[in-house]
Amino acid sequence: MNSSTQPDFDSAQSLSELHDMLDQVRMKNGWAKPTPSLYPEPKKKFVPAHWRYQDAKAALHTAGRLVSTEHAERRNLIMANPIPGNDYASVSTLVGAYQMVKAGEVARSHRHSPNAMRVILQGDENAYTVVDGQAIPMLDGDVLLTPNGCYHGHDNQSEKDAYWIDFLDVPLVQFLGPMFFQIHPQQVENTTAINPNSEMRFAFKDFVPKLLTQTEQTSGVKLMELGPPRLCTFDRFVISLAANQVWSCEKTTANHMFVVLKGTGSTQVEGQTFTWQRGDMLAIPSWYEHSHQAREETILLRVSDLPLMKMLNWDRF
Repeated sequence: MNSSTQPDFDSAQSLSELHDMLDQVRMKNGWAKPTPSLYPEPKKKFVPAHWRYQDAKAALHTAGRLVSTEHAERRNLIMANPIPGNDYASVSTLVGAYQMVKAGEVARSHRHSPNAMRVILQGDENAYTVVDGQAIPMLDGDVLLTPNGCYHGHDNQSEKDAYWIDFLDVPLVQFLGPMFFQIHPQQVENTTAINPNSEMRFAFKDFVPKLLTQTEQTSGVKLMELGPPRLCTFDRFVISLAANQVWSCEKTTANHMFVVLKGTGSTQVEGQTFTWQRGDMLAIPSWYEHSHQAREETILLRVSDLPLMKMLNWDRF
């Protein structure tokens, strides 16, 4: 804009005229904003949600006939939070997705700037996630990490389809901008070794006995972190609930997602009740009080962006 088209601010006789002039120079006033930029507590943009494994498994079984690995980078189902205009994020910083690799199938290797982890719902000793050349077995209940920048693919050499849940901090990376994605130069990375003891794997058969020997926390439940190694943007804790036990959780600035590794029960949040069983996924966004009640002996996996909130000093209750 040249000087001849500059508005004459001194000529403004009203705030309305001044606001119009500010628009001409691509400025916005800070005293009459239609939407406040600061507010006394977090807004609840995302809502609590529940997704059933039996629905996802049935849909993925059909997708196995209709979607090949040649036509999709991954055969997965995105658990998009059911708010207007959203088709991806489960909560503001995380996305959860059910994925399936058919028996005898290979999913090519890639790497990206988002961190990722997977929770195995139906695996086999001959079904692998390959992380930087090492084949890591995927057995039922296992939790595997693929930190950002690590090449990773999947090789299902078993005779049954493998199903799992992926968690990634993609929504966070998309918002901040530093997204990079790269296919492995060989498409399918060569496997240098089979490593069931990889530090990237938390085996269900190993961590459950340790969890059950934990001293009960102040919340009255047994809770244990899976790590190290750790990811800087989201964590993973396993929780043991006895039959009929209730775990009440206060509202916090951290976003939480849950996977039912074992058992049945229900979650109450803001007048809603979600009834869940093994393999189901729950999203509890920030600033929602909630409680979980187990009908039988239950093990939950909680994934949250608490490490990010703590790193930025935004962790509040």
